[in-house]
Amino acid sequence: MEIAPGIYSMSQSKGANVHAFLLDDGNGLTLIDTLYDTDAHRILDELQRIGKTPQDIKHIVMTHCHRSHLGGLARLKQLSGAPIYAHEWEVDLIAGERKQQPVSWLPHQPARVWPLQIALNLGVAKHPPATVDTYIHEGDQVGPLRIVGCPGHSPGHLSFWWEERRLLIAGDAICTWPKLLLGWRGFTLNLRQHKESVRRLAEFDSEILCVGHGDPLPSGAAGRIRAALPTLDT
Repeated sequence: MEIAPGIYSMSQSKGANVHAFLLDDGNGLTLIDTLYDTDAHRILDELQRIGKTPQDIKHIVMTHCHRSHLGGLARLKQLSGAPIYAHEWEVDLIAGERKQQPVSWLPHQPARVWPLQIALNLGVAKHPPATVDTYIHEGDQVGPLRIVGCPGHSPGHLSFWWEERRLLIAGDAICTWPKLLLGWRGFTLNLRQHKESVRRLAEFDSEILCVGHGDPLPSGAAGRIRAALPTLDT
């Protein structure tokens, strides 16, 4: 689905209404995350729908290494030949060489994600491993995107800013499913870092917001994020 010129959203219900994004800046495609399914068929279908092929993907960029976001990573790298970019803290997780750091066992809001917390802690549904080609950090540029360091949800969690389109890709620092939430407390590894990261994201003059879980906000993003900031301390 095209949510704005050159910005395409793909989703699936498995993995808690998880989303991935294709960006077309006229110099090839940049893919952000790869959904849950290992065959990547939803992303491949969207490529076909917009008249593109996997070889048009020039960059595959990961927000972080949780199962919902990297199911199709190995398959898409194989088909496209595109390099994978991620924060160095996530690299051995993506390669399948380290177990996920446990999250809270206790239920938090939204209650619907509690089974995902349990599944992560039990190591259910491992992903096909993939090799990261390039480490990225705060201030780096990949395709049209500037990298925004956004730790808290995980130590290597990243967000992305496309200034020309006023597009903020927040990853899991912000969610819109089942409603607009400034992160999921049960999946937040460092609450202090998370709060600092979200407050920083609120400073961007974003019009469009794309998140890891939930539908994009096609307009008025900055105002919605800023209005929700008081909930960080509740």
